[in-house]
Amino acid sequence: MHHSSAPRRPHTTVSPLEELEQSFLALAHAATPLTMPAALVCDVPSEETWPVDQIRIRLAHPSTRPEVRARTWSEVVRRAHLLGEPWTVVAVAMTIPVLRRVLARSTRPAHLERQEVEQEALAAVTDALAKVDPADPALDRELFSAADRAVHRLVYAARRRGEREAGEPMAHLGRLHATKGAEFGEVTDEHQVLARAVRSRVVDLAEAQLIARTRVHGEPMQQLACERQVSLRQLYRHRSAAEQRLACHLRHHVIE
Repeated sequence: MHHSSAPRRPHTTVSPLEELEQSFLALAHAATPLTMPAALVCDVPSEETWPVDQIRIRLAHPSTRPEVRARTWSEVVRRAHLLGEPWTVVAVAMTIPVLRRVLARSTRPAHLERQEVEQEALAAVTDALAKVDPADPALDRELFSAADRAVHRLVYAARRRGEREAGEPMAHLGRLHATKGAEFGEVTDEHQVLARAVRSRVVDLAEAQLIARTRVHGEPMQQLACERQVSLRQLYRHRSAAEQRLACHLRHHVIE
């Protein structure tokens, strides 16, 4: 008698950019929407206020004059500095149209997840936002440049790490980055590699579980960050450090 198992529900990984975009649009489309003076982006005097998403559309349009862009960014950053949330969310979300272009032209290694790159770019913008001067007419370029540098550093480090990890002993770790179909409870080469690494104290049990759940089983990092009550950025860096130790171990111990 054959028993058909229920199909596994695929894990959905939320893009950090999309998550921020949803929060931003929720502010713009709330019952009492978050607004700014239309005069900031209009060439004619106006007493109207527009939802922040409409302000962003004008801000990002190629025809918007530099002085209009400068005064709008100045006001957005001024509010973020003086008022905090939700204006910090608004200020970072204002960079999304440009961040999408920055990320689109960045060629990342296969083992570097898109979500990790997005998270690093957003973290760089958030850090730069706290430091920029609202009176600086080039403050938007400071934010975009911070994101661009962070993405390039991350991609460069990932490529260098991939080059160091190249070779036959790394075939097992490479599968950790590529395998999608392993069922929970199934013993695979990846699980054996991780179990041996735990016994050898290369990684601890929590680190092995983090690698297995996200790399082998495809669970979203957001889910584990919530479970472990740490930031997404911290969890990505924690996993990266564990994987580097595992890679170093595998380079010197060929797994039979």
